[in-house]
Amino acid sequence: MKTRKIVFGACALLFSGVLFAQAAPVVAVDDPESLFVDDDPVIHRNKQSALHIMRELLQCRQWNRADEWLTERYIQHNPSFASGRATVVNAFSGVPAIEPCGKLTTGIVAVTADDEHVSVIIRRELDDPRNPGQKYTTIWVDMWRFVDGKADEHWDTAVINAGPAR
Repeated sequence: MKTRKIVFGACALLFSGVLFAQAAPVVAVDDPESLFVDDDPVIHRNKQSALHIMRELLQCRQWNRADEWLTERYIQHNPSFASGRATVVNAFSGVPAIEPCGKLTTGIVAVTADDEHVSVIIRRELDDPRNPGQKYTTIWVDMWRFVDGKADEHWDTAVINAGPAR
């Protein structure tokens, strides 16, 4: 039995390159806003707040409205940003807002929620470093913890970017 597990594991490692190279593309839903609803009133309120963050703040850049959906202390777990609503607003408000703000156009794969947490899984298309000129799809995940309908804490799949060359 132990030999069978070792052989199976070795085969899995050998074929993993083939399996990962042929991964199915990530597909977003046709109507992303339909994912931000729930029968539970607390979860519905929090999903709607996440929708406003995605649509009005991130997509339409209406950062002058951030106090509607972010608490003042807004704890940021993204390693590229400090915490605090003012810090996030200052980082993103340099680009003019889009008025009027239409439907959410971000490619959303799924939205999951419990009482106070909402996670939004977003489709990303990136340049394939193994195949110049080609793209691949993957996901980005944003998760917020809500207090009284406002995001008080945020996590995402961000990494630290290299600074400018010295």
